[in-house]
Amino acid sequence: MSASTSTAGTSGPPTPVLSVAPVVLPAPDRAVDLELRVTVPVTGSALPIILLSHGQGPSNHLSSLNGYAPLAGFWAAHGFAVIQPTHLSSATLSLAPDTPGAPMYWRSRAEDMTHILDRLDEIEAAVPQLPGRLDRSRVAVAGHSMGGHTASLLLGARLTDPHDGTEVDLAEPRITAGVLLATTGRGGDALTGFVAENYPFLMTGDFAAMTTPALVVAGDKDASAHLTVRGPDWHTDPYVLAPGPKALLTLFGAEHGLGGISGYDVAETTDENPERVAAVQRLTWAYLRSALYPGDPAWQAACDALAAGSAPVGEVQSK
Repeated sequence: MSASTSTAGTSGPPTPVLSVAPVVLPAPDRAVDLELRVTVPVTGSALPIILLSHGQGPSNHLSSLNGYAPLAGFWAAHGFAVIQPTHLSSATLSLAPDTPGAPMYWRSRAEDMTHILDRLDEIEAAVPQLPGRLDRSRVAVAGHSMGGHTASLLLGARLTDPHDGTEVDLAEPRITAGVLLATTGRGGDALTGFVAENYPFLMTGDFAAMTTPALVVAGDKDASAHLTVRGPDWHTDPYVLAPGPKALLTLFGAEHGLGGISGYDVAETTDENPERVAAVQRLTWAYLRSALYPGDPAWQAACDALAAGSAPVGEVQSK
C-alpha cells in the first residue's frame, strides 16, 4: 500500500507482511551491535516509517525486537514500514549491571532511533524486497511505557542528566509525529520513592518543548503504583503539559498493557481485551496516517466511529 493507493479515511483490507529479524547494524561504540526487526507490507512503495520502542516488564522477550506483534503487524499490513530495535535495556541482552547507562539506558534508547534513521540505506539493503521502498520524508515514532519515554525525548521532551546536571535535548527533527502508549509522566513528587532513587532521570522530565504532534494513549485504570503516586492521570501528563497539537485517547477500563499490545496472549497483560487492542490498532494507525499525510481524513473518521459506537471503548480529546 503506497501513499497514492491507500484508501482515504480507512485502514482498508490488510496486505500480507514480510518481517525480517535480526537486521544487525554494527555499532562499535555501543555495548553490543544494534539488532532490529523490520516489518513491511509485501507490496507498495513510498512506505512511511514507524520507529517502535519497546517497554520493559517482567518477560524476557517482549522487551526486544520480538515484542509488540499486534501493533507492528497491523501497521505494516496497512501501509507502514515498522522498525523495532532491541534497546540495551532489553532482558534478552543480559548486560552486566555496571554497563554504562544501566539499567534503563535512557539516552542510548533515543540514540538507537537516530542511528536507524542515519542508516536506512543499510536497512533497506538487508531486507529482501525493500530497497527503494521507504519514504524518508515521513517518519513517526511510537513507544510503550519506557518506550514512550524514549519516544517523548525524540519528540522534544527534555530532562536533566542526573550525572552531570546538563539539560538533555535529543529531539530528532526527521521525526514529525508520534504515539505515546501508557507512557511516563512528570517527575518530582509524582514518583514513588523507589523510582526517584533508582531512576533519577525520570525526576526532571519536562514536556514544555515537546512541540511535535503526538497522540497520547492512556488507560483510565492504569495506576502503575510501582512508578507513580498520582494514579492513572500520570500517564496523561505528556498531553496536559506539552504544547499542541496533541491528542489524548483515554481507554475505558484499560491497564498498563492497554488490552495486550505488547504481544499476543502474554501473561503480563493484566487487562487482556482483543477489542481494546483492535481499537488501539485502528486509532493509532489513523492518527499517524493523518499526521504524516496532512488532509488525509483517517483520524477524523476513526474518531467519529469511536464516538458513534453504542458502547465506546474510549474517548478522544485534542488541543
